[in-house]
Amino acid sequence: MHLSLWIDLRKAATTLLLAAGLLLYGTSNLQAARSASIASGKNGIVVAGEKRAADIGIQVLEKGGNAADAATAALLALSVTKIGAFTIGGEASVILYDAHQQKAHALWAQGAAPLDPQAILWYLKNGMPASDIRTAAVPAVVDLCVTLLKQYGTISFEEAVKPTLALLDAGGPSWYIDTSDGSRIETGRNWQADLARTLRKLVEAEQKTKGSREVRLQAVADRFYRGDIADELEAWYISQGGFLRKRDLAAHQTYIEDPVSLDYRGYQVLKCGPWTQGPFLLEGLDLKKMGLLSTDYIHTVTEVMKLAMADRDEYYADPRFVEVPMKELLSEEYTKIRRPLVDPQKASLELRPGDPYQMKSVKKGMRSFPTQGGTTTLTVVDRWGNMVAATPSGLGSTAGPAGNTGIIHGSRLISLNTWPGHPNCIAPGKRPRITLSPALVLKSGKPVVAISVAGGDLQDQAGLQLILDHIEFGMHSATAVSTPRFATAHHISSFGPEGPKLGSLQVNRDVSENTLKELEHRGHKVERTSGEIGGAAMIWCDLATTKECEGSGSAAQKAGK
Repeated sequence: MHLSLWIDLRKAATTLLLAAGLLLYGTSNLQAARSASIASGKNGIVVAGEKRAADIGIQVLEKGGNAADAATAALLALSVTKIGAFTIGGEASVILYDAHQQKAHALWAQGAAPLDPQAILWYLKNGMPASDIRTAAVPAVVDLCVTLLKQYGTISFEEAVKPTLALLDAGGPSWYIDTSDGSRIETGRNWQADLARTLRKLVEAEQKTKGSREVRLQAVADRFYRGDIADELEAWYISQGGFLRKRDLAAHQTYIEDPVSLDYRGYQVLKCGPWTQGPFLLEGLDLKKMGLLSTDYIHTVTEVMKLAMADRDEYYADPRFVEVPMKELLSEEYTKIRRPLVDPQKASLELRPGDPYQMKSVKKGMRSFPTQGGTTTLTVVDRWGNMVAATPSGLGSTAGPAGNTGIIHGSRLISLNTWPGHPNCIAPGKRPRITLSPALVLKSGKPVVAISVAGGDLQDQAGLQLILDHIEFGMHSATAVSTPRFATAHHISSFGPEGPKLGSLQVNRDVSENTLKELEHRGHKVERTSGEIGGAAMIWCDLATTKECEGSGSAAQKAGK
């Protein structure tokens, strides 16, 4: 097969993996035997990682709230129903399409490392600990909820949090499961009552503040990050030997920016920037004769993912601290020098980041080395065409609730490293390059697909295949989510000391045995799995004509009014 049929990595560092040149191909015999919740309708859809959260989001839509309102309420619910996978002390990446503005926005809700230089010196000397309060970033969820409501929503914080308070008031066990390793964490407290008390303090701040709706909402964030709740958190950090302080909380904010955008075959694919793993692309392929999930198809996509993720590991980081060479990574010249690295018949067993500065196909002296999860999903569309794709996470912590606040922190700072000179090396106030990577797809300027995937480094690999399933193979969400997937661990882990598994390829057992054997013959180290590769939530909509939407994932619900 000629190399011209293979890869154009022209945008390998900025947008979700895509493949061009595929034609519609029958897939009925390739469907995985998985059960996914499915919902369809015209008045709004919520797909979440947990049923109660999806139900709460739908209740908000049915009461007249919009997608931002429903997403906020569902996020708050997920923070108590998916403890470990997501907590109010965690973080999220969000892409939101505002139908009124006819514009999409990326919300960067990630906490930072401590501002204290002495704390950073400790990390550089001792490394990044595992699930430990010293790897907790500033809690980002409260400010995200306030920002969603203030900038795009219509309801109050009190209305958004009321269903979650009902869940907490119902009580529950004094333990939770830490999803980073599956361990049971016994808190010795009624953390539900503690967290309910903290959330009611935030409602009280909103109620007692005079002024506009925006001013009252800001009072919620101010009490959490700059008031008495911040004082309680600081006291707990000190008692536990942690490094975060009140000034770290006070400095936090949710950044709103334009998403990275790619025009592709009449669609516009939107992703967050290089502060996630999200942006990488597979483009310029003529796969007409390969066929969905054929040997050539899986081999091609996998080999390009290896190259793209090598660039991710080498260059992606907090863009406030380092300059990510996006212009160079996007250039035609860089494409031409990277393209010959793909062997159509042989799997690569090397890490090969490129050098966009010197325009070399492979960089000498890599900065990426092996270093030392928990995530859930949420997608929402409302009757007006607003759409949200959010990937919330807690990345479980063994530290337990913070004193009397009930707030359980994650351990996201583990996604930073301590390699001097590396873009993702820890620094005062720096945010880690995270794996949380939602996506929106627009058609003629209107949102048609929202995708959220849980699964750490698998997220964009699964997201790629879901987008291909829709754009190239015409699948709606239910079929796409249930279609077999594949993934590689041929990259640096985002979570600590596990290094790359060179040549690895995990493939669902639903793919034919002959295909798996052919992949092994090409040098892939194939692992067959019957489990889900990336837990997906996906919404598809035909907003241009029928107004019908379909959602599929762990828990999908439709609005009935």
